Parts: sequence; C-alpha cells; structure tokens
Amino acid sequence: MKVQILVTQNDFCIQNLECEFQSVGVNYQIDYIEDHPELVSENNIRHSPNIFVDGKLIFRHQPTTSELQVYFCS
Repeated sequence: MKVQILVTQNDFCIQNLECEFQSVGVNYQIDYIEDHPELVSENNIRHSPNIFVDGKLIFRHQPTTSELQVYFCS
C-alpha cells in the first residue's frame, strides 16, 4: 500500500500529520503540491493537505488519528 501525503511546502500541519501516521503505524511519503501539478488538476485540489492511498484521493483535509485508525486499521 502506497500512502502519499500531498501538502504545500509551507503547510504547518506536516509535523502533526507525521505524528498521527506514526501513531497508527502506517508508512507514508510526503510529496509537495508544487512538484505534482498533474495531481492537482486531476483531483481538483484546492488546499492542503490531501491523503492518497494507492493513487486514490482518500482525505481532502487533515484527518484525525481516529479517522486514520478507522481507515487503516479496520
């Protein structure tokens, strides 16, 4: 499973997201919106953060630890 966190380079939530993903034991990679204009246009992205799983947009917001647990651990 490939988990991609797509954020702007100056997004203040990156550190919090990393802690949340680590707490639920999910490996992830961080990519920047500025480096992926194709994802922005294909998914109509207007803000940050966005979470993709295996290329599919799952969250258009910063998910809570509970939301991550429900999605990844259920």
